[in-house]
Amino acid sequence: MTPTATRTGIVHLTEGAPQISGAEMVASLVPPPQFADATFESYRADPAFPSQQEAKATLMAFAGLAGTEVKSGFFRRAKKGPELKPGVYLDGGFGVGKTHLLAAIYHAMPVRRKYFGSFIEYTALVGALGYQNTVELFRGADLLCIDEFELDDPGDTMVMTRLLGELVSSGTRLAATSNTPPNALGEGRFAAQDFLREIHAMAASFETLRIDGTDYRHRALDGHAAVLSQADYEATIADAATRGLVSDDGFSELVAHLATVHPSRYIRLIDGLAMVGLREVAPLTDQSAALRFVAFIDRVYDAQLPIRATGETLDLVFPDEMLAGGYRKKYLRAVSRLVASTLD
Repeated sequence: MTPTATRTGIVHLTEGAPQISGAEMVASLVPPPQFADATFESYRADPAFPSQQEAKATLMAFAGLAGTEVKSGFFRRAKKGPELKPGVYLDGGFGVGKTHLLAAIYHAMPVRRKYFGSFIEYTALVGALGYQNTVELFRGADLLCIDEFELDDPGDTMVMTRLLGELVSSGTRLAATSNTPPNALGEGRFAAQDFLREIHAMAASFETLRIDGTDYRHRALDGHAAVLSQADYEATIADAATRGLVSDDGFSELVAHLATVHPSRYIRLIDGLAMVGLREVAPLTDQSAALRFVAFIDRVYDAQLPIRATGETLDLVFPDEMLAGGYRKKYLRAVSRLVASTLD
C-alpha cells in the first residue's frame, strides 16, 4: 500500500465549514490520541497527594482487574450488602490526571461495547440523532466514559440525566470526570435549584472519588503562555508549513467564526493540522465567545497540536470578571492547556 502523502501548506480555519455525520460522531467516541495508550501502570501518582494513589487503586478494582486490593469505603460498603453504584465520578482540579485514569478504565475493562467522549460530544450526538435514537444506540453498552462533565444549561441537565438514567437501568456502567462534584453541577451558571431533583438523581448513580493535586502541566512551567514577535511568528508558520498543514488566523476573526460552527464539529475543523497559528491575541469580552473558545482549545489540546501566537499572552485572554464567575474552573483548565500548547 502506498503511504498517504503528508499535507503541507497554510490554511485558514475561518474559511472552514466542516460537517460531521452521526455515524462519524459515534466512531470518534474513543480516547483522544494522547491517551490512546493510557494505562493504570503509566499513571504517575504524586506521593504528596495520597488521594491520587487511592483513586487509582479504586478504579483498578472498578475496571475488574484481578488481585486489586482497595481499602476505601467504596468497596467496604459493597461487601456489607448494598449494591455497588453503577458509576464512578472523578472530582478534582485540572491537570491531576483524571482523563488519564478515565482512559485507563476504558482500556482495562474487558468488555465488548464501550464508548469514550467528552460531555459536549454526547450532547451533540443527541442533537444529531435525536434523544430516542441515542438511547437505542447506547442501550446495552457495557461502559460509557464521559470526560469533563458539565451542566451549563437546563437543557443539557434534562437530556443527560434522562439518558444516563435509562442506560443505568439497562445495565450500563458509567465513569466520568469533572472539576465540580455532581451535587454542585450547574451552580453559578443557571437556576440550578430548579433542577435539583434531576441533578441529585443523576448524582445518585455515581460514587465520587476526590483527586487532589497540582496541575502536572504547570509543574515545570512558569505559568505564562509563550508569545512571538510578528517576525518570529511569520518565520515559524512558514517553516512549519513546509513539513505539515498549518493554520494561520486572526484571533478575533477565529473567535467570531467559532460561533458559526457547532462545537461538536471543532474536531473536524482542525483535522489534519500540525500546528495552530493565532495572530493578535486579545482579551475576550463576551462569555459565550469565551466558552466556545474553551471548547475549541479542548479539541486542540486533545489533538496535541502546538499553538503559536502573537499579541497578548493566551493565559490572559479570560478577564478577571470571567474568572470570578461560575465558569472559573473551565477557564482555568483552558489556561492550563493553552500554556502547555504554546510551549510544546
